[in-house]
Amino acid sequence: MLIYLSKRLILSFLVALCASVLAFALLRLQGNAATALAGEGARPEDIAIIIQTYGLDRPLAIQYVSWLGDVLRGDFGNSYFFRTPVADLIFKKFGNTIILAILSLTISLAISIPMGVLAAVYSGSWIDRTCATISLMGQALPSFFLALCLVMLFAIQLRWFPASGDDSLRHFILPAITLGYYITPPFMRLVRAGMIDALSNDYVRTARAKGLPAHRVILKHALRNALVPVVGLVAVQLGLLIGGSVVIETIFAIDGLGYLAYQSIGYRDFPVLQAVVLLLSVIYVALTLVADLVNAWLDPRLRVS
Repeated sequence: MLIYLSKRLILSFLVALCASVLAFALLRLQGNAATALAGEGARPEDIAIIIQTYGLDRPLAIQYVSWLGDVLRGDFGNSYFFRTPVADLIFKKFGNTIILAILSLTISLAISIPMGVLAAVYSGSWIDRTCATISLMGQALPSFFLALCLVMLFAIQLRWFPASGDDSLRHFILPAITLGYYITPPFMRLVRAGMIDALSNDYVRTARAKGLPAHRVILKHALRNALVPVVGLVAVQLGLLIGGSVVIETIFAIDGLGYLAYQSIGYRDFPVLQAVVLLLSVIYVALTLVADLVNAWLDPRLRVS
């Protein structure tokens, strides 16, 4: 386990390092970084001041090391548009994104696990086909279209939930349903496949031969093993939810990291954009590492392979 842990930590560190290089290169991909920061129509003397202020005339390697050192100390620089430290800005927005991601994941698991179990137990029946259809719709419907349908029905017609904002937990219900339904299909398929495999194993047949109730065999013996691969997918999907909720946060006007990244692109606020990209990448790497370690702990065969 120690060797496996060491390898995974080294690999995660290298991936995070590559992500930091990409985040640093974000500003430089615009061509002349000083011109990009100064904006169109800037005077040569303004560009010269920016070059001197940010040390853009130094070699790229030295600029990267200096930038990475500041980031490791928690200094992401100052926002050009909001005129505040980027770290403070991200800290304020991060809470809304985490609430939305966790709520979406909870809704998705609450839908996908029962559906996956039912589809496996009644494999080949109309129940299985109905679950497959619902799953397929979740994957086929664009998230923005589902979001608009939910707003029209539950916010405008029924007035059960607010259409936008982030003042209370009720504001997160519709966007969480949208994101939760969107990520449900892979969970449902994984649970269904795991349950079908588990139900055909000898230990389940033995449990049935002992006369145990069907619900106890399904929930205690089969589902427990079927959920092992779901752990890895939970971490991956949580990372995707944290980093990929830009459209939903924009539609529902939730002041989170995704909406901040969207604003930063529009305002050409590169320090904020760099910090958001780097933070989301590191979170994704960390979640994947945790999932791998949990899976390795649950299934020793992964450590050997």
